[in-house]
Amino acid sequence: MKRSVLATGSALLAGAGLVSGALAGGCTAGGGAAATVASLSGIGPITFATGKLDTGSYLPGLLTQWNAAHPRQRVTLIPLPDESDDQHAQMVANLQTRSSRYDVMSLDVIWTAEFAANGWLVPLSPRQFPLGSFLRPAVATARYQGRLYAVPFTSNAGLLYYRKDLLAAAGQRPPRTWAQLAADARTDSRRFLMGGYAGQFQSYEGLTVNFAEAVQSAGGSILSGNGTRVTLNSPPARAGLRFLVSGLRQGWIPRASLSWDEASSQRAFQRGKLVFLRNWPYVYGQASKRGTAVAGKFGVTSLPGPAGPGSSSLGGANLAISAFSRHQRTALAFIRFLTSLPSERRVLVNGSLPPVWARLYSSPSLVRRFPYLPVLQKAILSARPRPEIPNYNQLSLAISGAVHQALEGRKPVDATITGLSGDLRTIIRSG
Repeated sequence: MKRSVLATGSALLAGAGLVSGALAGGCTAGGGAAATVASLSGIGPITFATGKLDTGSYLPGLLTQWNAAHPRQRVTLIPLPDESDDQHAQMVANLQTRSSRYDVMSLDVIWTAEFAANGWLVPLSPRQFPLGSFLRPAVATARYQGRLYAVPFTSNAGLLYYRKDLLAAAGQRPPRTWAQLAADARTDSRRFLMGGYAGQFQSYEGLTVNFAEAVQSAGGSILSGNGTRVTLNSPPARAGLRFLVSGLRQGWIPRASLSWDEASSQRAFQRGKLVFLRNWPYVYGQASKRGTAVAGKFGVTSLPGPAGPGSSSLGGANLAISAFSRHQRTALAFIRFLTSLPSERRVLVNGSLPPVWARLYSSPSLVRRFPYLPVLQKAILSARPRPEIPNYNQLSLAISGAVHQALEGRKPVDATITGLSGDLRTIIRSG
């Protein structure tokens, strides 16, 4: 194992080069700040920085496997906070000092542009990886200005979880439209004395995602495709926000969800406190564990929209090499190991995280174990990426703050959309 993984990586490096020839003496990413690369051929121990939520299921086994085969190139895990906003802040603080503490980083797909533009990532040769076997939307998130700066590791799309036992008792089918979801959530919350529907409505990135899904499901958008123009001020955006606001006002969305993130909304569903939940695919494995109140009692379907299936925001994680890493050759080999087909299968089986290898979604044995895989693949292929702009984090903070005020009932829908559109124009100009 030790010889095959590293030897393969070394051969490819010799043939194609770790980075493009233009970076032989350093790297400048996307016109951003230049970063001096300590070594393009460094081999030795490395670190892997990733969120704590990723460290408890599939990752320990993969790290043990790598370290056993590479005793002189061991990987040390650096767990980052659970929430993406906190992970982002910690990574940025580290990279701004040009620290070599992080070698391989697991990045939310929305960070690729920002990190690449600032010169914090090592550009990679596409020939190093089987990108043609990966889901196309996932590969797109790893590029910035036409160059590859990361490698897709997991993909993601929001799904609708529902209590199939309760829907069966009420004679209902899984909702396909907003009207059906609202009617069923309202009726079932009263009949079964629990919350009707919830997503992630705390003021953070999760709320930005939920809002974006509502807007695009209604046929709207937040920014133009190239990220240079604000397109939010539209009837679809108002319809999307009004749908969420009405749920809170009418009570089929519990007000407690205004403080829920992914983990807290997951716990509410697992404890039998919700009929419907919007969340990521990882919840399937967690909620299916023996001892949860909903094990064997729930199903998964596509997010609903105004007149049929809606549209999810594209999520997932990319693996990137810090421009300040001293052992980039080992870092590249480790990324190749993590994104290999056997490792990706393990990530799905042990972590319930969507892989980027397309063929795994049609594997009969995996579909039997994860019946939602065909639905998930369709959701990923039809999902829309969040704006790929270097100052995305500032954009997200503005969106989540304004939308949260509307959900709390402190600001009307029309005024929220109009005011937020102006704020986003200022952010775009400053970027």
